[in-house]
Amino acid sequence: MASRKLKSKHGGTLRTCLRWTLRAALLVALLLAIVFVIVCHKALYERLYRLPRQAQALTTLRALRSAPTLADGWNEYRGVLHAHSELSHDSAVTQTAAVRAAKAAEVDFFCMTDHYVDGKADYALGWNGPVDGVLFIRGFELSHGLLAWGVPAGTVFQATDEPRDLARRIHALGAVVFFAHCEQERLWDLPELDGMEIYNLHTDFQDEDMRALFPRLLLCLRAYPELTMRLIFDPPRPLLARWDHLNQDRHITGIAANDAHQNVGLRLTCSPRGTLVLQNTGEKTEIIREVPLNRLARLLLRPFSGPLEPGREVFRLELDPYERSCRFVNTHVLARDCTEPEIVAALRAGRAFVAFSMLADARGFTCLVRDGQRTAVIGESLPFTPGLRLQAAAPLPCRFLVYRDGVRVQQAEGRQLDAPIEQPGHYRVEAELQVLDEWVPWIYANPIAVEPATPPAGRAP
Repeated sequence: MASRKLKSKHGGTLRTCLRWTLRAALLVALLLAIVFVIVCHKALYERLYRLPRQAQALTTLRALRSAPTLADGWNEYRGVLHAHSELSHDSAVTQTAAVRAAKAAEVDFFCMTDHYVDGKADYALGWNGPVDGVLFIRGFELSHGLLAWGVPAGTVFQATDEPRDLARRIHALGAVVFFAHCEQERLWDLPELDGMEIYNLHTDFQDEDMRALFPRLLLCLRAYPELTMRLIFDPPRPLLARWDHLNQDRHITGIAANDAHQNVGLRLTCSPRGTLVLQNTGEKTEIIREVPLNRLARLLLRPFSGPLEPGREVFRLELDPYERSCRFVNTHVLARDCTEPEIVAALRAGRAFVAFSMLADARGFTCLVRDGQRTAVIGESLPFTPGLRLQAAAPLPCRFLVYRDGVRVQQAEGRQLDAPIEQPGHYRVEAELQVLDEWVPWIYANPIAVEPATPPAGRAP
């Protein structure tokens, strides 16, 4: 009898302990769930509500595409400007991979901007010329924010070159001079300056609060990779304002910088030393962490990774694969052919517009100023006369915004814009797409200069 009572007592104690353990576990799980919701509520909202609706809205919008009927007489080529390759220290992208990304993103040309190699920008190095239908224009990201395209092969610049002398040398070679990362201090009075980046993808990413962004990447990237990347976008209003200001006194071409590296992410590989090596996706040498592998670790990892052979990539997570960076934003140029001289000439003239292709394909967008006899396309100029009209057409319904010398003067919704020009000025057009209840920037076109009939004395050409 006593034995049965003791067993009953012990059984009751065990059941009580199990009950309280279960309650404690449920309480901990509830607290963790509350913390997760508090920390990730924005990410959950985007993953479960906002991004699915955006994806559906964009699918519906893209289905409305039709070719505009307004013609400007030029061929249009879509490009990636400011891109890095395996020649740079912070990118491991091969030319084969770049061509594959270009085909997937429907890109016609790359203007490369590799980093110095041993303190030199040697134009005998890097990718140049057509490869499988994709044109590569060799280039380097030079000191003081300078970019140069159209430089003859074999030219060598030093990282220590003085910027004004460097710009003079570049122009003397017949190449163009652009400024990169224009949020930084630049020599804006540089006489040789042909253009500037009015948007840079890498700069847009850098101003993000990573503590706020990380939960959104974690929950949304796999399901909605492109829309997740779009979460970083901020309209570049300060750069547009600077661009408008500069164009009142001189001609400055605006371009977009993809700043493609494929290095925002992590990869885990098996080394010849029998270790697991953690690196970011762009690094070829720098190691974040290296973990030895013993037989037990190999046995436990094998069901998830397969054989851990030297060189095998076990894991990769990246925000900016090359194709995605190539598709995010593009610079479209108007040229006769997709050759280096023609592309460089178009960039010098400003026959270009910036479009966020990840939203929708902007090919076919047209903007011009004309009267009965004369026509000027983006980047060109013509004298003011009564009867001039600004016309634009887009392949999708959008909202056109018209700016004269940096001031918005008109807007219209639809596929076409036709507005009178009543005074001289530098006219440029933006186009926005309505995605759900928000107007989202889509296109930034270079300005058309409507000059006074008699140019003011001393005005720079």
